[in-house]
Amino acid sequence: MKFGFDIDDTLINLREHAFHLYNKKLNKNVELSAFKALNTLEIHEPFGLTAQEGGAMWNSLAEEIYYTTCPAFEGAIETLQQLVKDGHEVFYITARNAEHCERTKDWLIQNQFPVKEGHFFCGMKDKEKIRIIEDLQLDYYFDDKPAVLETLLDVPTKVFAIDNSYNQELKIPRLLSWFDLQEIIADKKPGL
Repeated sequence: MKFGFDIDDTLINLREHAFHLYNKKLNKNVELSAFKALNTLEIHEPFGLTAQEGGAMWNSLAEEIYYTTCPAFEGAIETLQQLVKDGHEVFYITARNAEHCERTKDWLIQNQFPVKEGHFFCGMKDKEKIRIIEDLQLDYYFDDKPAVLETLLDVPTKVFAIDNSYNQELKIPRLLSWFDLQEIIADKKPGL
């Protein structure tokens, strides 16, 4: 089978990582509960920043946010490694800006994500992911962002939302833990 994955806040805990960096850089101690209560992708509000200030903060910290110690969600790396070991194909489809593509791919490899040549797609707009997903004829696709997930409601691919505070309004299947993926596959196999 073919599996597609967004990266940020799907496989890696990027927003929470950035939240901790904001606390450090702004010399603040905003509680993690404020982060977990956010119903937006943007994380600037608990710090009292405007959207413009928040965007500037993110851009100024992009190097640290994307390429330092951002942790993978528990079980994500092992789950993808097992998929590959079991003979499945794993594709990465990220809307990170094009200037981050090669370094993102290298970062994934350095952090033990299984990345095969030709299975990494980067630099498209959120709404353009649908074309790649359809062209690849993915069996499963996993993402966190409502703007992306909403474009995939009518594709034959089995689409799952990675459960986050900002995508609770979506009425599509959810993945609560990467350890649950093997069970989902097992439940779906008879119908494939």
